[in-house]
Amino acid sequence: MAVTFKVTRQKPELIPPAKPTTHEFKPLSDIDDQESLRFQLPLIWFFRRNPSMEGKDPIDVIRQALAKTLVFYYPFAGRLREFVGRKLVVECTGEGVMFIEADADATLEQLGNPLIPPFPCLEELLYNVPGSDGVVNCPLLLMQVTRLKCGGFILAIRLNHTMSDGPGFALFMSALAEIAHGSDTLSIQPVWERHLLDARDPPCVSCKHHEFEIVPNTKGTLIPPQDIVQRSFFFGPAEISALRRRLPLRLQTCTSFEVITACLWRCRTIAISPSPQENVKLLINVNVRGKGFNMKLPTGYYGNAFAYPAAVSSVEELVSKPLEYAVELVMRAKSMMSEEYIKSVADLMVTRGRPHFNVEGTYLVSDNRHVGFEDVDFGWGKAVYGGVAKGGIGEIPIVSFYIPVENIKGEKELVVPICLPDNAMKTFVKEIEAIFKVDDDK
Repeated sequence: MAVTFKVTRQKPELIPPAKPTTHEFKPLSDIDDQESLRFQLPLIWFFRRNPSMEGKDPIDVIRQALAKTLVFYYPFAGRLREFVGRKLVVECTGEGVMFIEADADATLEQLGNPLIPPFPCLEELLYNVPGSDGVVNCPLLLMQVTRLKCGGFILAIRLNHTMSDGPGFALFMSALAEIAHGSDTLSIQPVWERHLLDARDPPCVSCKHHEFEIVPNTKGTLIPPQDIVQRSFFFGPAEISALRRRLPLRLQTCTSFEVITACLWRCRTIAISPSPQENVKLLINVNVRGKGFNMKLPTGYYGNAFAYPAAVSSVEELVSKPLEYAVELVMRAKSMMSEEYIKSVADLMVTRGRPHFNVEGTYLVSDNRHVGFEDVDFGWGKAVYGGVAKGGIGEIPIVSFYIPVENIKGEKELVVPICLPDNAMKTFVKEIEAIFKVDDDK
């Protein structure tokens, strides 16, 4: 039965930085301002009642912490402007972040167990203030804090994705939590330095980018958003072991991400039933932070720092060959990522007008397991759930996020929201269930 509840909202307000900040223009990187990231990403956190915090209002705590955090992250209080060549630049105006105070006549338990996407009444928990949801000349963040009858609360955020990716925004959330705990300084200082991911001069597209290939429309591989249903799927140790048992010895060292992604791509392709002669693509969000890449991004860099290397296969080969075929394609696509690859993407952006990746016959996965959203703590303890609020991005239902959750035994699991038309979802469920049923029957 669908969960319904009433949310009472106060008038939206703008929260500016607690102190005056510099008025300046700060260009985004050529990775930040690609068309693929010009959308609003919904995120959500659910917190239980904590007896030790009695008498403290989470709305007041977060509102005050937000104003102080914006002193450090003051570009978020500004507005995006578009310049020549579709270049996006933040005008640091200090106008502030949109903030909504709300109350719901529901308890945390009524909202679902386990708490996973899709969440009931998300549009009530993250209200779209009229005129606030554009990419340019609009607030770069919208926050709604909703108190629950049980003493718990929900924090929902809408992020302009051009400003930050998951790891980048996790830095902002950690700073917000730090200040909510009473700190006046941050353990990690934010770093802008967006020029580090700008195109070269002159630009040189040196790599093959299947993700941005221009292809003619093919019948059956575009999914109308209005036809979409969403459902989340769990992958714990048992499911991952079952998938590994389907692989030959030489692939037993593959990661859980690689085998799960191969499984989902294959099952999803079967479910949407494209023509066997068509090619389908899997785009993998690969982060270039850390030691594996020579990008020299500072620890506090909070911009977008990833690209989408693609695996490509004919439908016929993907669905007829064993799982190991898809696993090897996933591994090969991941191995494409390098310093040169992401620089080539930045160069492609400026030479081709900052295009969107091609959505035709495409499935995109983004691994959020190590971002740390679930660790956010404002004093009430860690979130019961913290992460993306739904599958898909904007009006494009082809994206799945890998979200870490804990089951009732305290074991770490992965939950993956899938968006498909109703009939395709039924086929997808049958394919997934058949994989594990065969394994159980052995």
